[in-house]
Amino acid sequence: MVSPVTVVKSEGPKLVPFFKATCVYFVLWLPTSSPSWFSALIKCLPIFCLWVFLLAHGINFLVSHRSASRILAGLIFSAVGDAFLIWQEQGYFIHGLLMFAITHILYSSAFGMKPLDLKAGLLMAVVSSSCYAFLYSYLSGPFTYLVAVYIALIGFMGWRAMAGVQLCNDLWTWTKLSACVGAMLFMVSDLTIALNEFCFPVPYSRFIIMATYYAAQMLIALSAVETRDEEDFRKRS
Repeated sequence: MVSPVTVVKSEGPKLVPFFKATCVYFVLWLPTSSPSWFSALIKCLPIFCLWVFLLAHGINFLVSHRSASRILAGLIFSAVGDAFLIWQEQGYFIHGLLMFAITHILYSSAFGMKPLDLKAGLLMAVVSSSCYAFLYSYLSGPFTYLVAVYIALIGFMGWRAMAGVQLCNDLWTWTKLSACVGAMLFMVSDLTIALNEFCFPVPYSRFIIMATYYAAQMLIALSAVETRDEEDFRKRS
């Protein structure tokens, strides 16, 4: 297994643009009350940097490793979803919801169905059901079923990410752990959005949403490079 120190040395420099773009977003902190293409660009810029991060590993790598290419596709749909949510007050919230639903399907596919880990699946089913049960009384119209479907999809994605981390069997890798933590942070981000949008104002909601979201996307993007890092490690050994 490739050590975390080796990973940091090899992947860290490629993530510098992402960290800089994230800092730009938080420093500018453009008001959400005045949506514009510039604010959409600033919001999406960290995700664009994650595209570049994966592309920097080579087109051949992405073509030959389906999980990496699916994560890249998920990041593309995420950026489109981010842009739609800039204009959510103008009626584009559902469009953003759809884009992120596709993202979770792509991420789930990238994480795969092995190992199955039904215990993790049962845990995520309980968590997802509990979240929807809490939100249900606040929902109306099409959101009653749209949110249900969305929670099911992100819960499934969280299950597949969690299933890859077998700490008890010592079969985990740093990238599987990265995917798992990333998926959990994504769920925290989306739950905060749901609470703030449908239930009640959440203090510092925007900061919580964006900080957990960017961290989640970075960790999920990192989970795509495991195969490449192992190949490079074998070549150097």
